[in-house]
Amino acid sequence: MTEREYGTILVSVREHVLTITLNNPARRNAIGPRMVNELLYAFADAFEADEVNCIVLTGAGKAFCAGGDFSQMTGGADEAELPPRGDYADLLLLMVHATKPVVARVNGHAMGGGLGLVAASHIAIGAHGSKLGTPEINVGLFPMMIMPLLSRLLPRRALTEMMLYGERVDAQRAAELGLLTRAVDSDLLDEAVAKACEKLSSKSPITMKLGLEAYATQDDMNLETALPYLRERLGACLATDDAREGLMAFLEKRQPTWQGK
Repeated sequence: MTEREYGTILVSVREHVLTITLNNPARRNAIGPRMVNELLYAFADAFEADEVNCIVLTGAGKAFCAGGDFSQMTGGADEAELPPRGDYADLLLLMVHATKPVVARVNGHAMGGGLGLVAASHIAIGAHGSKLGTPEINVGLFPMMIMPLLSRLLPRRALTEMMLYGERVDAQRAAELGLLTRAVDSDLLDEAVAKACEKLSSKSPITMKLGLEAYATQDDMNLETALPYLRERLGACLATDDAREGLMAFLEKRQPTWQGK
């Protein structure tokens, strides 16, 4: 995998799991242009790395991500060390169309833009005690960029209330609403994330890639368009070596050995 020098995030790989850590704990990992740009590079590199089967996104310190860095919104932005790749909207799109599963390890509060990162992940596991919310309205803003993602996860009334009141929900309530996959005690967070990554890493990489691509693409299609498209994508799955291996292993009552092709 490509090695890069980052200033606002940490990247590490262990046992086919790449962990991206938002690393600005002094500002509760508030997200600004440089962090967005570095995340774009880190995710793109992870999608291309054969040794990576699963990606974990988390925050350093006690917070996951406090949201947008308001100081940078008003002209105090850091200059990016890496050539610019895009903005926050590009980051959300990249995550939604990720070809490898992304697990949000929500170790603390996730607000505004940080909540968008949670919503864009495939699986989100949060620690009890964490708060999630859209407080933008309290400073004269509105969660415009994350609204489309939240509307896919939350009931309409619950989302409207969250955005208009600017109030926070705890991790358990977030799980009940579908914003988190599940909420666990903080001392069980690492175990829960590790189990999720173990399950994901045990699946065929090529099947996961084809499936996630199709899942994201069909999201915006009507049924008449989606079904023929997905029929074609099923054919693409059946044409892979891993599909042949998986079906043979099932018939032979053994565990499959994936080749990733």
